[in-house]
Amino acid sequence: MLAYILRRLLLVIPTLFGIMVVNFALTQFVPGGPFDQIEAQLDNQNDAMGTLAGGNGDDAGIKAANGKDGTYTGARGLPPEFRAKLEVEFGFARFICPQGYDGSLTQQAKDCEKEMIPAFERFTIMMGKFLRFDFGESYFKSKSVVQMVIEKMPVSITLGLWSTLIAYMISIPLGIRKAVRDGSRFDSWTSGVIIAAYSIPTLLFAVILLVTFAGGSYYQIFPLRGLTSNGFENLSFFGKISDYLWHIALPVLASTISSFATLTLLTKNSFLDEIRKQYVMTARAKGLSERRVLYGHVFRNAMLIVIAGFPGLFLSVFFGSSIIIEKVFTLDGLGLMGFNAAVSRDYPVIFGTLFAFGLIGLVVGILSDLMYVWVDPRIDFERRG
Repeated sequence: MLAYILRRLLLVIPTLFGIMVVNFALTQFVPGGPFDQIEAQLDNQNDAMGTLAGGNGDDAGIKAANGKDGTYTGARGLPPEFRAKLEVEFGFARFICPQGYDGSLTQQAKDCEKEMIPAFERFTIMMGKFLRFDFGESYFKSKSVVQMVIEKMPVSITLGLWSTLIAYMISIPLGIRKAVRDGSRFDSWTSGVIIAAYSIPTLLFAVILLVTFAGGSYYQIFPLRGLTSNGFENLSFFGKISDYLWHIALPVLASTISSFATLTLLTKNSFLDEIRKQYVMTARAKGLSERRVLYGHVFRNAMLIVIAGFPGLFLSVFFGSSIIIEKVFTLDGLGLMGFNAAVSRDYPVIFGTLFAFGLIGLVVGILSDLMYVWVDPRIDFERRG
């Protein structure tokens, strides 16, 4: 088993490298970039200042936007010197300075020449830093990527962990009961409910919960935003727990609905496959009780695929639907951070989180195999390999 784990760990390196290469290459062809985002923000500020100064664009507004000599001072785009410094700061270029350079910005702008760094070299530099777990700083915030991830982690962990645990706590007993009573009226109406729940988009269900129970057109039972209330620190221990559960109730319910449906049907089908096998008939013929047959023999084999899917389900809730839930319920988590980084082309945040979470996903895949062996020691991946 140790040799199998070692092989899987070695495969993590080329797989992660391939993920980074593909995504880095795609960003080279996507229109727009961090400089375009900065220019757009400056242009919007200039437009807003012109509107405030001159109302609807009359002569007063035009004069306010111009200098005393009538020349236009609100020119679009970044000044060349400032853009050159940003390109160097962001790692897209470097300054080549003559001998005797004293390090001053004045001499740098005057005497140094800017040289653009090729994409291949930028990728190599980036991966070298990532291998040392140095993910750099955000282009638009004076924070490191690691610090930003740590700040957003509680929201995503809350959604992922609670949604996965609740889905398993409900789906496994329900799936087993549906398998035992396959074809009954209970099986029929619960299947209808499950299919209906699965067909509801996460976004729509989240909006329905928000409008119905969070101060929309009907009831104001749950809060609109955040994980805690103002003054959370001053609450008692049980007050903090109740406040926390009060805030996460709707977001967790919205993120659980689709995974709950999938897991229930998966559990049912897995148990049905095992119940119809020969060893179950043999156990019953020996006089074992139905409960002993079900939980002593069928459960271990049927739960293999269900337990092995736990890490994948957790990650799918953790990263997949979190951006929708966070946006609807105004939660500042990893999903929203990644979305904002992609929109603003904040490459350190994009690639840093992609590398970290890609590595986590690959390691979790190995843990899934280990969970197979833990549930059923008869499985030997090393011998199969």
